[in-house]
Amino acid sequence: MLPYTDEQKMIKEMVSKLAKKEIEPLIPELDVKGEGPGEVRNILIEHGLLRLPLPQEYGGIDADCTTIALVVEELAKVDSGISMDVFGAGTFVFFLKNFGTEEQKKKFYPMLEAGKLGAFCLTEPGYGSDAANIITKAVRKDDHYVVNGTKTMASNGPLSEYYLLYARTGPGERARGISCMLFEKVPGASASKHFDKLGFRTNPTSELYFEDVKVPVDCVLGKEGEGWKTLIFGGGAMRAFGASSQALGNAQGAMEYAIRYAKERQTFGVPLIQHQAIQFMFAEMGINIEAARSLHFRTLQMIDGGNYSQTEYELLTSSTKAFVCDMAMKVTTDAVQILGSYGVMNEYPIAKRMRDAKVNQIFDGTSQIQKIIVGRALSKLY
Repeated sequence: MLPYTDEQKMIKEMVSKLAKKEIEPLIPELDVKGEGPGEVRNILIEHGLLRLPLPQEYGGIDADCTTIALVVEELAKVDSGISMDVFGAGTFVFFLKNFGTEEQKKKFYPMLEAGKLGAFCLTEPGYGSDAANIITKAVRKDDHYVVNGTKTMASNGPLSEYYLLYARTGPGERARGISCMLFEKVPGASASKHFDKLGFRTNPTSELYFEDVKVPVDCVLGKEGEGWKTLIFGGGAMRAFGASSQALGNAQGAMEYAIRYAKERQTFGVPLIQHQAIQFMFAEMGINIEAARSLHFRTLQMIDGGNYSQTEYELLTSSTKAFVCDMAMKVTTDAVQILGSYGVMNEYPIAKRMRDAKVNQIFDGTSQIQKIIVGRALSKLY
């Protein structure tokens, strides 16, 4: 058992019970529809899970990254897409705490407290991994910016009431001149219909369009033209408490389900789990999940502790994202193999888990991009 605090253990147990009792029964229908979380969002709001990272005066507990990760993981044990709302709330609060002014916090904390949703707007139709070349522009005119551009793959895009958006506000190539902006939905901002995705079907994803959108100059998080710095720092934390936590929970849930199935399924006169070949597969699952959990915890503790160099930060956050998400893909694929023909049927939950695992390998920086970052960090350290 990892050294969680008593409060974290209590929260973990509470979310686990909530997920299994109230959320899991709703997932099959929501996954088929592919339109979002439906009633589950109200359950998350009712139990205060979206408020956890907020300061106490806004109904939260000032939850750190480790605590948010625990909640995301427990939700992902029943469905990864459902955890996106907690992941999203953690993301916006993390950016506000680290880069926001007091005025920005006073404006957006109440919106988060009320359960209002936002969208993280970085990816564009022509620029995903190559995010430094985004072309969305925010041109300053007197006391406001005029934003024009298209963002895509925006989680909660169709439902968003505010946006954390990266746009070019000044001259310069690649990362130079990019600013991070946080503003409410205003005239000129609109969304496409949600995408019909392979995985994470319980979270709506869409394109977002910004046509001559006027936003105040005080919407910039951090300094104008230094948005890339917020992305490097904030993005690293997101990979740890978000995507990696989802992948870890998904893998754990897949292994547990496959074990239960293998105990009941009879082959060659004995339960499937008694065959050594199957035992080896479970052993590899368990070993890799525990290895991933240890790396994941170490990275979260580094972020919460704050004692690290920039190179160490990039090394551990990207290592965690690549290792945990690749592990989840392997575990869920093996779980499908153990179920055999039933594994590829959507009426069984394992197929959905494999679909969700593939999403985690791609969003918030692909595994290949993470390995590039890790390689560069290692070359600096040694």
